[in-house]
Amino acid sequence: MHGIDAVKYCDMENIRVSAKAIITHNGKLLTMHHRDADSDYYLLPGGGQRNGESLISTLERECMEEAGVKVMVRDVLYIRDYIADNHEFAEFSPGFHQVEIMFQCQLLDSSKIGQGKEMDERQIGVSWLPIDELDQHPLYPAILKKVLRKNYSKSTYLGDVN
Repeated sequence: MHGIDAVKYCDMENIRVSAKAIITHNGKLLTMHHRDADSDYYLLPGGGQRNGESLISTLERECMEEAGVKVMVRDVLYIRDYIADNHEFAEFSPGFHQVEIMFQCQLLDSSKIGQGKEMDERQIGVSWLPIDELDQHPLYPAILKKVLRKNYSKSTYLGDVN
């Protein structure tokens, strides 16, 4: 998560749980294209779990809101902690802690891709990034650049990384 996006969710007493979709097709990764005052960057589709909502429902809702796509949620691929105070965006979101569960997902209907109903504040669209060119893009969490090129199908706890 880009640090600036975390500000509105920051709460010193809570840990935010987030479900993220890893959707690949023809060697490319589906990402949400964002822009802030300084630059463009890319995030996985997905977002925060609501009270009473399962992680699967969270991901289905978020993929529809942000990208206009229906997905079939498959296995958990990666889990990561993001403790902002330990990373480069600490000044924007002090005390913020998020646990992200990243699921392998399959597109069920891509006919309306990019036509999300409720895109995030800084989201300007969707982008398919070639997996073998991820190092050339500001993708968060950055650890994805490494793990997606390696053992894509193995469930892994990534730790407190960005």
